[in-house]
This record gives sequence, C-alpha cells and structure tokens, in this order.
Amino acid sequence: YAELTSGADQTQALASGDVQVLYGVGASSVILSAANGADIKILNMFSRSPKAFCLYSNEESVASPEDLRGKTIAGPAGTNLHELLVSYLATANMTIEDVNYVNMSIPETKAALDGGSIDAALLAGATAYQASRQGYSLVTDGEGLIDAIIAVAVTEEFYNAHPEIIKKLEQAQEEISRFIKEQESEALEITAEALELDIAAVEEMYAYYDFSTEITEADKAGFQKTADFMFENGMIEEKLDTSILFVK
Repeated sequence: YAELTSGADQTQALASGDVQVLYGVGASSVILSAANGADIKILNMFSRSPKAFCLYSNEESVASPEDLRGKTIAGPAGTNLHELLVSYLATANMTIEDVNYVNMSIPETKAALDGGSIDAALLAGATAYQASRQGYSLVTDGEGLIDAIIAVAVTEEFYNAHPEIIKKLEQAQEEISRFIKEQESEALEITAEALELDIAAVEEMYAYYDFSTEITEADKAGFQKTADFMFENGMIEEKLDTSILFVK
C-alpha cells in the first residue's frame, strides 16, 4: 500500500506500473491522465464529498475571490482541489492567473500554511478539519462548485488480464461497505484511531461523505461536467468524452 495524496503522483504511479489500483483518485486526476493518453479506467466509486474539499486562509479578511487576487495559494495540481480553486475564482470572472498558485501535496500545503509562507491552502478531509480546529478562516468549500467525485481506478490492461483480482477487490469493497453500515460505531472508532483524531471529529466528517461504490448516472454526468470545465479552463487541450473512462 502506497500513501499518495497528489493526483499527479497517483496517476503517474499507475501509468508506470508501480501500483495497479488507485483506491481513491479524484475525477479531475483521472480525466487529466486520460487526456494525456494514459491507460486509466474507472472501476467504481469511492466517495462524493464536496463539503470536505476546502480553501482555508490565515487571514479572516479573505472572504471573496477578489480578496485572493495576487495571493499565494497552494494545493495539489490536477485534483478536485485544483478544480475547486479555479471554479471559485470563476465566480468573480477571475482565473488562476490572477493568483500565485503553487503546486504542493496536501501535507506540504498544510505545513506551508502553518509556517506562514502561503496566504491560503487547498485542503481536504482530515487535514481540512485540522485547519478548521486551528482557527484558520474557511474561504469556501466545494458545495455548489465541484462534484468532488473520488473513484477507484485501474488500467484497462490490468482489468482484462486479472479478472480474479478485480473480483476479489470488488468483494472486499462490498464487505467494507457492509461493515460500515452494520458496525458504524466500530468503523468510526477504527477511522479515528488510524487518523489520530477524536471520535467527534470523525463523526462530523463522516456526514460529509457518500461512500456508495455504485456508479450512478449523476456520477457519469459529474465526470463529464468536470471534463468540460477542465477543457474550458485550459487544463486539458481537447474535449474528452468521459464515457470511455468506465470499464463497465
């Protein structure tokens, strides 16, 4: 198991063969990889959680896109967080060129925010929660801006060559989903211990997530919406029909 929090690192690892399954990769990362000609296919869904993707600032005065003009903002490129920033700026007819955007992993971004070397940070999940508890100012989250779809992805080559592994993976996912549903308290306690958070924090964040693995029509529409957005904002060079991304 490799812990990779950058979408670019994830898709590069899949393309190089260093990993065979991306168990939690953002839609924008999948689209960017596919647009660059990589073999990447969506097996099923991991989560949807727009409220868990956030932009935090160390200045309370930052309350609008205009307040970010000229500011240094860090976060992982080619990810849901990157899309969040571009979408938020677009609400004021601004582009990413209007800010000083620095590509950093989530841990690096949080460290930079704590160290004061950046003005705002794109954070997600437990790291975003920690930022809120430290008193950083929430500029925006992803609600109404991004679908924040996280998927499970493999290469088509691996999918076709190893159906027995794919079957085991899907069975394991079903078992995990069943355990969370039937043993919710225990599942949240396990999560709290793994993330070194108190149980109240995990319970609060859990409410932000939909962990259904089923690929819905809304998910497919969300992928296409993200791809169209990325094309319109110059993040990919050509339009992409995202229906080709699904193995089923």
